[in-house]
Amino acid sequence: MAHYPERMKIAVIIPAAGFSRRYTEAAGFEAPRSKLDEDLGGRPVLHRTIEVFTNYDAPGRTLSPVIVAGPYEEAAFAEFKLRHGDKLSILGVQLVRGGKTHRWETVRAALEAVPADATHIAVHDAARPCASEQLLDRVFDAGARHPAVAPGLDITDTIKRVSAEPVDEDHADPLAAILGAPKQGPGLRAVERTLDRAQVVTVQTPQVFEAGLLRRAYAQPDLSSTDDAGLVERLGERVVIVEGDGANIKITTPIDLKLAGAILGVRGPSARATHKRF
Repeated sequence: MAHYPERMKIAVIIPAAGFSRRYTEAAGFEAPRSKLDEDLGGRPVLHRTIEVFTNYDAPGRTLSPVIVAGPYEEAAFAEFKLRHGDKLSILGVQLVRGGKTHRWETVRAALEAVPADATHIAVHDAARPCASEQLLDRVFDAGARHPAVAPGLDITDTIKRVSAEPVDEDHADPLAAILGAPKQGPGLRAVERTLDRAQVVTVQTPQVFEAGLLRRAYAQPDLSSTDDAGLVERLGERVVIVEGDGANIKITTPIDLKLAGAILGVRGPSARATHKRF
């Protein structure tokens, strides 16, 4: 059972302003298609992710508000609000406009909506709908004792650094180029070196921070980073890694969507479009 040494009022930020480019490309769709709108057992991925937090209940932990940062452009945000606003309102979620280009812009915009009495801020990927209650227990319990916490998993595969550019091939299929066949991955790449995986982890979300610390991290002039913990590290502050969860996958490709359905024990998409079910 988790240990709860003190009361925490945790504001949750869910950045949802992305364009799902990798998902669109991997699925072979011609028009942009948001992975957050995809059906996951009768509900969109985004709603499943939000419910991870709205359904969470533990002594000493108050999760409020849950802030979803949607698209930046006015028309796109209006469409996003039309699609998700009613359901999010029922769940008690606060919806704000996100950033124009980068994830950090979206988190920074959501930070403005975090109330002053929040003791901690959790930031969670909108495309991670499988985070378990046990994972949240571990992260929040550690967050009560340490200013910055992120879940991570030890790497079991061999890790190799590869070339940035693909290997030239003399036997490319000219017919495929003429027919405009979809590109299959990055092509062949040369191995540059094998990396030591002994002290390397893959980092997940939610990442939890003392509210003042995360605000200080986002007050820095250079906010380029792949995650929020990276900005805290740049301040010279320590980030503590707790055990992550292998089931806490991030949906990036259509295969991930199927895996998420299996993890959650829900059925695949029905014939009826998701946006027509609400």
